Amino acid sequence: MPWKERDVMNLRTEFVLRSLRDGINFRELCMEYGISPKTGYKWQKRFISDGITGLVDQSRRPIRSPNQLPEDTICKLIRFKRAHPNWGPKKIRDLYARKYGNEPSESSVKRIFQKSGYIKPRGRRRQNVVHRIENRIESKQPNDVWTVDFKGWWRSQDNRRCEPLTVRDDFSRYVFVVLPLASNNTENVKSVFERLFKQYGLPWSIRSDNGIPFAHSASILGLSRLSVWLIALDIQLDRIQPGCPYQNGGHERMHRDIRLEVQGLVEGNFDHHKESLEIWRKEFNQVRPHEALQMKTPAEVYIKSERKYQGTPDRIEYPDHFLERKVSPSGLIKIHDNQIFISSSLRGWNLGLEPVSESNLHVYFNYLFLGDIDLNTVAFTHINPIQKNQKNE
Repeated sequence: MPWKERDVMNLRTEFVLRSLRDGINFRELCMEYGISPKTGYKWQKRFISDGITGLVDQSRRPIRSPNQLPEDTICKLIRFKRAHPNWGPKKIRDLYARKYGNEPSESSVKRIFQKSGYIKPRGRRRQNVVHRIENRIESKQPNDVWTVDFKGWWRSQDNRRCEPLTVRDDFSRYVFVVLPLASNNTENVKSVFERLFKQYGLPWSIRSDNGIPFAHSASILGLSRLSVWLIALDIQLDRIQPGCPYQNGGHERMHRDIRLEVQGLVEGNFDHHKESLEIWRKEFNQVRPHEALQMKTPAEVYIKSERKYQGTPDRIEYPDHFLERKVSPSGLIKIHDNQIFISSSLRGWNLGLEPVSESNLHVYFNYLFLGDIDLNTVAFTHINPIQKNQKNE
């Protein structure tokens, strides 16, 4: 309710002075002056905080700086920031200037992003959200799905870390390798896979967890150098959910057998453990029957893949209407003189860019859909949902 027609400042002063007296009924006082309790408390609070000057009317109109940017410019800057969420005000301002000619001040751009919530206070840890690749395939015959993992480690008597790399066929339970490696880096694991592919052929899919070197948490879709190489060989990837080893249950049961039958029971140095694991593998494949295989052994069920390993391809073939760009050592591709970051895990490989409109390109690596490039904002947006990626025919 408005104040009654009289000298407003005198009324407000009189009201707040009376409201501060002991024993006053505040609600009745407000009724006497014809105002609501909400308004009464507002003037009382201002008087206590700022004295008589706090009772002066304050303009409700927002203060507009003569240098405030037009609404259209603000919208364009916000659009660029959404396309490049990790870029600072200086980079966004430069991108805007190259696109539209005029250049707003860096402080104005920064103020807009702060008010819009795009610039957060420092000190907060950035959390990487890994959108893993999941292509859950039910194995119906050998080589439909291979599973891979590292067995939990232990130490040999010469104090060396023994952490076997294990690879098996999901359908037949055939164990290809149980091999402790000197280092669990990409090159060592890749060399093991190369030997297995030469001996047994290529599987259609490989299931793993989300750890190094099978995946990389900071890369799009968790792509690592190893997983990129497997995709180049036309092998589908399937990663279990983090913290859900039961999704690779058959592999985990095999690890349990190793723990009960080998780990902690072998005397000797690292080489003795390595030899014992190979003996265990042969017995598992050729001697031990499995109820799920109608009491056959894995060696009686497994057959080699018809997909022959031809080595690492020099490049990926894409449909004729695709554009192609090679990824630089820094993970960048170049489009219309603009450098666009994709992923350093893809360095050295050629990507396929499918035009879907005048300003939009779909980005593929072999069969894997990676995301979109918006030519208006010169930005790459990777896909978010876990999804099956189908190979382009």
